[in-house]
Amino acid sequence: MRQNGQDSLPAKLAGERDFGGPGTNANAGVAATDDATLSDADQSASDADQTGSDADQTASDVDQADADRDQRASDDDQATADRDHDARPDMSAQDENAYASSQEQREASSAERDETRTERASLSDDRHETSTRRDRLADARDAGSRLRDANAEILEQGVEGPAEAVIEQLRQLRAQAAADRARAATDRLEAASDRRRAASDRAEFARERARLELELRSAHLDSLTGASRRELGQQALAQEIDRARRGDGRFVVAFVDVDRLKEVNDRAGHAAGDLVLQKVVKAIRSRLRSYDPIIRYGGDEFVCGLSKIDVADAAQRFEAIGVAIQADAGVGISVGLAHLGAEDTAAQMIERADVAMLRVKASHARR
Repeated sequence: MRQNGQDSLPAKLAGERDFGGPGTNANAGVAATDDATLSDADQSASDADQTGSDADQTASDVDQADADRDQRASDDDQATADRDHDARPDMSAQDENAYASSQEQREASSAERDETRTERASLSDDRHETSTRRDRLADARDAGSRLRDANAEILEQGVEGPAEAVIEQLRQLRAQAAADRARAATDRLEAASDRRRAASDRAEFARERARLELELRSAHLDSLTGASRRELGQQALAQEIDRARRGDGRFVVAFVDVDRLKEVNDRAGHAAGDLVLQKVVKAIRSRLRSYDPIIRYGGDEFVCGLSKIDVADAAQRFEAIGVAIQADAGVGISVGLAHLGAEDTAAQMIERADVAMLRVKASHARR
C-alpha cells in the first residue's frame, strides 16, 4: 500500500481484487471465464439457429417445387378424368394409360410433400429448442453482468485516492456489463420471435397436413360416386384377400354392371345417368360393411369385395341391393360373383366375376 498521499488500496483488495496485478481477484477471473464460455455457447446457439433457418428455407423451396409439380399433375389428371374416365364407359387404352400415369405422378408428388412437411415440423421443433437455450444464455449473461457490477462497486469503495488505472478498469467493467445486458435483452427478443415463428410453422404444418390428407383421399376416390378409383381399389381388394386367407378363408368378389345406362343417357342426358350411378353406389354402400371395398371399375361397372361370406349369402345380399336400385333409380343391375380359391389373385377373381356377370347380363337382355 502506498502512503503519504499516494494512491492506495486496502491490503485485502490489493491482494485479491486488483485486476492488473498478480493477485487477480478469483471471482473476477471466474466471471471473465464464465463470460467467455457463455459467449462461445451463445455463438454456437446462433449458428445452430442459422443452420435451422437455412434448412427450413431449403425445405420450403423443395415444398414449393413439389406443390407446383403436384398442381400440374392434378390439372392433367382432372382434364383426363373429366373428358373420358367418368363420361365414357368404353375408354380407349391410350386414354386409360394417360389417366393412370397422371394419377401415379400425383400420388408420388403428394407423398414427397408429406415427407417435406414432416421435415419442416422437425426443424421448427429444433428452432424452438435453440430459442430456449438462447433464453437461458441471456439469463446467465445478465447474472454475469450483475456480478461484475458488484465487483466494480467493491473495488470502487476500496479506492482511497486517485487511481486512474483502477477507475479505467471499473469503467470498462461497467461498460461491458451494460453491453451484456443489452445483448441479453436482444437475445430474449430474438428468442421470442423465433418461438412465435416456430409456433406459426407448426400451425401451418398442421393445416398443410390436413389439406394434403384431404387431397390424397380425393385423389383416391371417384369424384362422381365416391367409390374407390380403380388403382387404389385393386390394392384394397388384394389386402382384403390377404386378410381373408389369414382368417376363415371366405371372400367373394362381386362384379356389378348397371343395365341400360346408355338408354338413360340417350333419353334424359348424362346428368340423369350420373344420378343413376350415384344412387347405385349409395344402395350398395348402405348394404355392405364399412370396410368392404367398392370400386368404380369402368363407366357403369363396379367391383365389390365381401369378406367372411359365402357366394350364396352374397347373392342374397345383391338381390336385395338390386331391388332397392330398381325402386330408387329405375334401372336394374347384373351381378357376377366369384369366391376365393387357393391360388387366386385379385385380378383372377375379378376376371371370373366379370365372366359370370356377362352371363347374367345376357339373360337379362333376353327378357
